Amino acid sequence: MTMTLRNALLVMLAISPAIAAAQEMSGAVERWENGGRMTMVMPGSATDPSRSVDEILTFAPYEMLGDLARDDVVLLMRHGPTDWSFRDRAGVAPTDCENQRVMTEVGKRQMYGLGALLVANDLRPGRIVVSDWCRNQQTLDAMRDGMLDADPAALDDIEIETMSDLNLLLSLGGAPDVSAMRDYMSRWDGGSNQGPLLVMSHFTNTQELTEQAVYEGEILLVDPDRDGQVLGMLRLASAGPDLGHFQEDGE
Repeated sequence: MTMTLRNALLVMLAISPAIAAAQEMSGAVERWENGGRMTMVMPGSATDPSRSVDEILTFAPYEMLGDLARDDVVLLMRHGPTDWSFRDRAGVAPTDCENQRVMTEVGKRQMYGLGALLVANDLRPGRIVVSDWCRNQQTLDAMRDGMLDADPAALDDIEIETMSDLNLLLSLGGAPDVSAMRDYMSRWDGGSNQGPLLVMSHFTNTQELTEQAVYEGEILLVDPDRDGQVLGMLRLASAGPDLGHFQEDGE
């Protein structure tokens, strides 16, 4: 049996979904292995199959559903899938897209699906901050397209900001450590209660901050109220280990 994120939470709380569900949701949540997975039907996909989103968003543990519904948590994300046949040139500037590793077309489509899945399953962010690097900006663009295709009003009044504090550690224009990034995340209190803070950074920054290795496009759920504790992860079912960080040394 599948259900929306909101209904899944209500079941966990032994509350009838019919009491609180004010509108029909286009997303669905179900238990899967040791966690769960989220799917969706994109509006208009029945008549226009090109609008379909076939991606599945997995998460673990299943008990993190309650925290996913909070506005005062952080979604700490690594940029989407990139072309590892090309490596960043030494000393490349964050905005020099011709001389750095950028996203693949498949990766862009995956991030489009991720954005749509977040909106369809009641996980739209309340604020978005992103690194200057081209692959991060491309991730934002693809996710934003997916979010707005799922709901044209998804990002109304949502602040989106580029922050150099999120840039690749020790790179040109990058921070020397994650202190500023940690401080920024620790101050997040839910803002105007429109959703969690979405932070788009890099493998090195995320690993330094959480001591966890993440796939491209993977999201960690971080709780500022618990000293930055990682409560769980969200990852597309199509995601896999990248060549740079899981098979050999890379940046």
